[in-house]
Amino acid sequence: MSKKILIVEDEKSLREPLSKALKKEGFEVFEAENGEEGLDVAKKEHPNLILTDIVMPKMDGLSMLKELRKDRWGKNVHAIILTVLNEDKKVIDALQEGVYDYLIKSDWEVDNVVNKVKEKLNN
Repeated sequence: MSKKILIVEDEKSLREPLSKALKKEGFEVFEAENGEEGLDVAKKEHPNLILTDIVMPKMDGLSMLKELRKDRWGKNVHAIILTVLNEDKKVIDALQEGVYDYLIKSDWEVDNVVNKVKEKLNN
């Protein structure tokens, strides 16, 4: 059974190439455009890993993760943050929410993210 990945990203230009690359690697991929939608999809599909932006309309990524952590299933779900923010406080908040990694958008390419996902899910 293929592993499920949820991408929560409001920028289509980032979400779609990432989705395509992960599908090519054999993952089942779900997409959401904001934290509210991401929360609904996560609770319904129970992905093995969530890739999420922080700054999004309706609900930000950290708020979505906080809500998910209240759920019995969501308490232990793996998450990787993809963001343009490079603020120490946001990094600390993300790590407190059990985030596996924190990738600054300007520093990564799609292949790097795919490799991080594979690395995390092979553990």
